[in-house]
Amino acid sequence: MTWLDTSIMARRGVAGGEQRDRHTITEAEQGTYHYVYGPYAAPKLMVKPGAVITVETHDAFEGKIKSESDKPSEILNFPYLNPQNGPIHVEGAEKGDALAVRILEIRPRGPQPVGTTCLIPEFGGLVSTANTAMLNPPLPERVRKVEVDPVTGVKWSDRITLPYEPFIGTLGTSPEIEAITSLQPDYYGGNMDLPDVAPGAIVYFPVNAPGALLYLGDCHAAQGDGELCGVAIEHPTTTTVQVDLIKGWTLAWPRLENETVMMTIGSGRPLEDACRIAYRELTRWMASDYGFDELDAYMLLTQAGRVRLGNMVDPKYTVGASILKRYLTA
Repeated sequence: MTWLDTSIMARRGVAGGEQRDRHTITEAEQGTYHYVYGPYAAPKLMVKPGAVITVETHDAFEGKIKSESDKPSEILNFPYLNPQNGPIHVEGAEKGDALAVRILEIRPRGPQPVGTTCLIPEFGGLVSTANTAMLNPPLPERVRKVEVDPVTGVKWSDRITLPYEPFIGTLGTSPEIEAITSLQPDYYGGNMDLPDVAPGAIVYFPVNAPGALLYLGDCHAAQGDGELCGVAIEHPTTTTVQVDLIKGWTLAWPRLENETVMMTIGSGRPLEDACRIAYRELTRWMASDYGFDELDAYMLLTQAGRVRLGNMVDPKYTVGASILKRYLTA
């Protein structure tokens, strides 16, 4: 028996965690990518719980930055960033349910150098922005193109090769009524830029609209905590996920599990509010599902909780709060 056999998806999912029908969304089949999370776009795909879906994602710039001599300010059309595949309608999903998304595989696609990072004027963690207004001029623009290989890694320079640690930067379900930029994270997921949203993880999202309407894109080949300059190693990918549906499991914010931890994810601004949301949700989860007194869970997390910083650069910041599974079953 593996941890997947005891996962929430396997125990409570409509498909019992079983992989069933297989589907694809190629770049040609996607056609127009989406820059908004919302319930108003027609589904690109209709699937049943248990479906395995392979999609061809763009990088965050829809492939428009092609060389290190390019200037992002001249090429990119803000806010048309973070193109999203989908939406994917999951049969039977309705408000009050939870959508389980198991990340199976992320592989780079396209000609090398397939990875892109850059400095964009007035965007990043150590610069003035529209929200943090300063008189000092923006940093100069800079583009870096890098080779990305699943085996040998991300070639940063002749001296430094980073490990290939891919994850989905922007993933989530539709809000109930809002149409929100794919640059922003919130209660439905979105642009969380959380490295734990990686192969081997199952992420649980609240269902707010009929069919859940799953969006995904903005895959990263590598990223440190915080996505400091605002741009990770962005790369186009072939990404495969499995979806399942958990009826009657009402979530306020996304949750995640992998082999070793349970995590709750909060997004907000200022950063401490994102952290408070994540830890509050984890405290309440431990009390509702694992037999803890809420105040005892609060005190235990003070000693054993861990925080993962997603992004500290987007309109809202993202934090994942986690605890080792072994403490929940002790």
